[in-house]
Amino acid sequence: MVTGGSRGIGRAVATRLAAEGMPVVVNYKSNSAAAEDTRAAIEAAGGRCELLPFDTSDPTAIETAVEQWQAGHPDDYISVLVNNAGIRQDNIMVFMTDEQWHSVLDTSLDGFFYLTRRLVKSMMTHRNGRIVNVSSVSGLKGMPGQCNYSAAKAGLIGASKALAQEVAKRKVTVNVVAPGFIETDMTQDIPIDEIKRMVPMGRIGKPEEVAALVSFLASDESAYITGEVISINGGIL
Repeated sequence: MVTGGSRGIGRAVATRLAAEGMPVVVNYKSNSAAAEDTRAAIEAAGGRCELLPFDTSDPTAIETAVEQWQAGHPDDYISVLVNNAGIRQDNIMVFMTDEQWHSVLDTSLDGFFYLTRRLVKSMMTHRNGRIVNVSSVSGLKGMPGQCNYSAAKAGLIGASKALAQEVAKRKVTVNVVAPGFIETDMTQDIPIDEIKRMVPMGRIGKPEEVAALVSFLASDESAYITGEVISINGGIL
């Protein structure tokens, strides 16, 4: 399952995992057209994809959606969870509204908690699972105008490190990918030329490059890696 999987990094991850032979469940909140495009692309390449719409910030919606999926797949379980859903509501703190603060944390951090809590039980029972949480360079070093986003993504890192220790004996790994500036809808409103000068490699990243890293962390080859945060940012320190 890939949350926020209809566009950007999420879509690239879902497409890559499907190409690796995994049947993929793509979660999205409201953009059904983009979700259908993602499914069509995956199926055209020979992959398997289901769409599962729900709001990651709503625990009731998550419970309903997961129950619905499980009822239709009584012999299956979600063995790989990529918590990718996230939004930006940038503002400097002095002008940041309560809604801007809570909406960002609710989607990224609360969403991770609600959904992971629901799905990790089956992973532990089956003694097999991969959880990959998508953080950000903002969660590692902070970014001005992103106190809410930085808090959400930093919180995701801390929670991942704790959870990794809780579930390791059940052969479930929990790791974090922390992208820098990646070419997605979320970076369309930033000054790209200015950003490129900040990046030692002189360019912004591609969603497919993040997807390749997530794919490795979701594979059997990464079985001895857990509790780690891997940056993918072109050399930003």
